[in-house]
Amino acid sequence: MSSVQIIAAIVKVLVVFGACLTSVAILVYLERRVSAFIQLRYGPNRVGPQGLFQPVADLTKLMFKEDIIPREADRLFFLMAPILAMAPSFLVMAVIPFGDSVTVAGETIRLIICDANIGVLFLLAISSLSIYGLAIAGWSSGSKYSLMGGLRSTAQMISYELTLGLAIVAVLLLGESFSLREVVLGQTDGFLHWNVFKQPLGFVLFLIAVFAETNRLPFDLPEAESELVSGYHTEYSSMKFAFFFMGEYVAMVAGASLMVALFFGGWHVPGLASLGVEGWTLALLQMAGFAAKVGLFLLFFIQVRWTLPRLRYDQLMNLGWKVLLPLGLLNVLITAALVAAGVF
Repeated sequence: MSSVQIIAAIVKVLVVFGACLTSVAILVYLERRVSAFIQLRYGPNRVGPQGLFQPVADLTKLMFKEDIIPREADRLFFLMAPILAMAPSFLVMAVIPFGDSVTVAGETIRLIICDANIGVLFLLAISSLSIYGLAIAGWSSGSKYSLMGGLRSTAQMISYELTLGLAIVAVLLLGESFSLREVVLGQTDGFLHWNVFKQPLGFVLFLIAVFAETNRLPFDLPEAESELVSGYHTEYSSMKFAFFFMGEYVAMVAGASLMVALFFGGWHVPGLASLGVEGWTLALLQMAGFAAKVGLFLLFFIQVRWTLPRLRYDQLMNLGWKVLLPLGLLNVLITAALVAAGVF
């Protein structure tokens, strides 16, 4: 690997990491403003112009709050859990392409941190590790509310991960590659070549599964305030609580990015090729298009939270095992048959 590629890799890591952290701050602000708009309230409007500095105030407060560890907690695992819950969300972003490529000092730099030919397998393996963080947080806290939240989150994530995986398998049958970059390249021939038009059922299944995987309403049973106080992070405070908070929002960003890459053409922007732009201008427009698509899905995440009621736990499990899983298997079988018949 040349020095240009090494420097480019470091820059890509810093850019993606910075973008994720910035997205968390923006999402915290939008969560409050959008919910206030939906409920005819003002929302944060005191700290900075239109309340723009509210996320900074929240972070400052968390940094200076007392860090409490319950007397009955298992100290080692209690401290490990927030990192285990947050880190996989950042690692998933390593295999998601946010643009095609650029040329720097004669070297072609692909706009993805790690262009692995088994990127999807890496993604599925890493994303499932967050289950351990939530389960360990619930068990190690020494609280019945936290334990129930940890058990719920484990059962929920395992149940809906099957549907998530089946939706991805159907897309991989079309793209014939485990590389997310190759999957995106297979959708760049035009707007109608996006996988959402070839896999409408797969997209719906994937969308529902992502909501469940990120513990967002109507699937926030692991945190259900009316039942479990705050679920698995009830006993956490200060920056350890902030890590859980960051992990959830970065998981939203990763889920939305993956949805865009698999079903909505990734960095592809309809009509961009006809403009005749190239080089860095083209790359920046592609990244802007990718970010815009991700942003729309993140707004949808927020809007759904303040629109739909929380499911009961039995409804959550029935939906996952009796409805979504059979539909996922049926979608894979139909897709495989169509691919074998040469329709796709």
